[in-house]
Amino acid sequence: MLAAFGLALLADLGSLAAGSGTGHLLFKPLLMPLLVAYTVVRGGPRLLVAALLFGWGGDLFLLSEAEWAFLVGMGSFALGHLCYLTLFGRCRTPRPSSPLYALALGTAVVLLWPDLPADLRIPVAGYALLLTAMAWRSCGVGRLAAVGGGLFLVSDLIIATEVADWSQPPVPDVWIMLLYGVGQLLLTLGVLARADTAAGAARTG
Repeated sequence: MLAAFGLALLADLGSLAAGSGTGHLLFKPLLMPLLVAYTVVRGGPRLLVAALLFGWGGDLFLLSEAEWAFLVGMGSFALGHLCYLTLFGRCRTPRPSSPLYALALGTAVVLLWPDLPADLRIPVAGYALLLTAMAWRSCGVGRLAAVGGGLFLVSDLIIATEVADWSQPPVPDVWIMLLYGVGQLLLTLGVLARADTAAGAARTG
């Protein structure tokens, strides 16, 4: 299933690079269900399954360019971040990283705020708070999850700069999906590794 996820992600990235909207519509919706299936087979936490399913909902709604779909998709991702936060709350978060994430959040909101559409400013700021909190809390799970949370954060930051109509790197959609897909994968692997470690400690204890 991880191999299938990797192939689907590569196919989606190739579709985006080639400008194939049909390929993106076909492959993007496959990504999160494959991670969900892998998590279920591994006996992963239900909150991880829920977070990935909410991510899938966000993926589906963001396939539309309508503003209402963007807001609903963002809301679905926000629910996924709440699931991650609840899950990560069971882990100890290293405090030294908190000023860095707070600085990143404050800087992003201050810089983006004037260029965001007026009706999206509050929703985007609220979502950014949840996303940054998720990335920060992921640092307490382990290295894999910490990197995954950081990649997810950068991916959504690029989306925010698109909404604010800032200059974009070449093929920004490719970068967004690459960072998002790998981020979700690393979050999944990090949580599962932590769960395996906890289960092993319980058996030996």
